[in-house]
Amino acid sequence: MVAEGITDLPLVAGHPVLDLVNTVEPRGEEPPERDHLVSPHNLLVWAGRAGVVDAAEAARVGAAWSADPGKGDRALDAVRDLREMVYGVLRRGASADPLLGWWRDALGRAELVPAKAPVEVVARGDATLITDRLVLAAADLLTTLDRAALSECPLAEGGCGWLFLDHSRNHSRRWCAMADCGARAKARRLTERRRAVRSGGGTARRPGAPAPGGAAERRASGARRDT
Repeated sequence: MVAEGITDLPLVAGHPVLDLVNTVEPRGEEPPERDHLVSPHNLLVWAGRAGVVDAAEAARVGAAWSADPGKGDRALDAVRDLREMVYGVLRRGASADPLLGWWRDALGRAELVPAKAPVEVVARGDATLITDRLVLAAADLLTTLDRAALSECPLAEGGCGWLFLDHSRNHSRRWCAMADCGARAKARRLTERRRAVRSGGGTARRPGAPAPGGAAERRASGARRDT
């Protein structure tokens, strides 16, 4: 996946916490080339796009961070720590123990409100709103996730390593986005085939077609001589 900035970073994971994990690229064992969450402003913009906060809530969070910039910096650090913890749990089998303390803190600032469930835990504090909602969402994800549905855009094949939920039949979705990583990988394979043909001095042939000079061609040549 290639994105110019936080305002056009694709949200393709199927869950906001996985979209959080995907705010670096490429995602893998090596240090990423780019981190899209480098400031509280980036976090605020991303949270609005990902549906973590609505416009009115984003305005309140932004005002709280402007009044005390340290709160914005702490929120950014906490969210980035959460991001790496979730990735470690999902891809490396790391411990989720750090989440327990964050989850308790978030619950301490949350409220129970009437809902269909019949009650819902709702984070309220402005300065910590984004952090708390992501922590609660991460706890829900890690305790309910169907691991068979979790997929990774294949880094070794030209993908970006992003995680996503694959709800397709037989879990056949291969790329985070076919129009992005899938299309670029397809174009790269085509270029490599053409380069191989040029370096070999031959021409490309259809899959399954006989090679020049093969048995089928020799039989056809013999038939022509006999006529």
